[in-house]
Amino acid sequence: MKLRGYLLLIFFSLLFLFYPGDSEYFKTFAYNKELFSKNNTPTDIKILPVPYIKAPYYPNITAEGAYILDLLSFTPVFEKNVQTTFFPASTTKIITALVAYDIFKSDDNVTIKRIINEGQSMGLVTGEKISVENLLYGVLVHSGNDAAFALADYYEYDKFVKLMNKKAQSLGMKNSYFKNPAGLDETGQITTAYDLSLAARELLKNKYLSKITSTKEIVISDADFNYFHKLVNVNKLLGEVQGIGGLKTGYTESAGENLISFYKKNGHQFIIIVLKSSDRFKDTKEIVKWIGENVDYLNL
Repeated sequence: MKLRGYLLLIFFSLLFLFYPGDSEYFKTFAYNKELFSKNNTPTDIKILPVPYIKAPYYPNITAEGAYILDLLSFTPVFEKNVQTTFFPASTTKIITALVAYDIFKSDDNVTIKRIINEGQSMGLVTGEKISVENLLYGVLVHSGNDAAFALADYYEYDKFVKLMNKKAQSLGMKNSYFKNPAGLDETGQITTAYDLSLAARELLKNKYLSKITSTKEIVISDADFNYFHKLVNVNKLLGEVQGIGGLKTGYTESAGENLISFYKKNGHQFIIIVLKSSDRFKDTKEIVKWIGENVDYLNL
């Protein structure tokens, strides 16, 4: 009888670890099963707390796509159409900023050759000389389409867009493709909630860029102090909801309202993504409330 009991224990343990089913508790372990492998886990490694859902209810949101995950363990706690493709709108600018950081120096001066008036603009002027750093503020704080095109033009537009797609693929964004640096709607320019979580994680690793995304408001100038630009973060939750620290907004008529948020709660960090929402800020507030009420952690 003891042997039979041991065999049953082993069977259900394996089932518990490798078949997540519909249980959030099973998923917690299945998504992180590598953490429990004796062969892969040195005795001196620190095991991160793993999130789980306390009650089987989910946030009431309008977004057609959504993804909420614990950043440090990269464990999802809520998913809605995470592999469905959507227009990225200005969430594209995360990739634009990552590529610009890779290939330019922050104090490089860019001469503005053309003005993009479509959508959001930081108000650049033809002939203006402005640093890459200030253009990154224009891209990530004010979501300026003119700033995104200026960075691409400085390298060579078509080659810059190719680098964007190369960057996306290197991050594992298998269902994303970009055709312009600003996120303007074009057929074939697509992304998913899951792919954007990979882009957001990469940006948050970069302390320089992540600091920019958390800027509420700033005034920057051109190299000769002839032109000054007041930049206000499009993400109105900054300074309104405790724990929200940036990341990136996006909106076009086809994309709807998109928002990627970096959120901290009780020492834990989350990435929150809502896509094609009718009210991205309300949806994100609902998610923040849900996290506070329903996400807890197992210390393994």
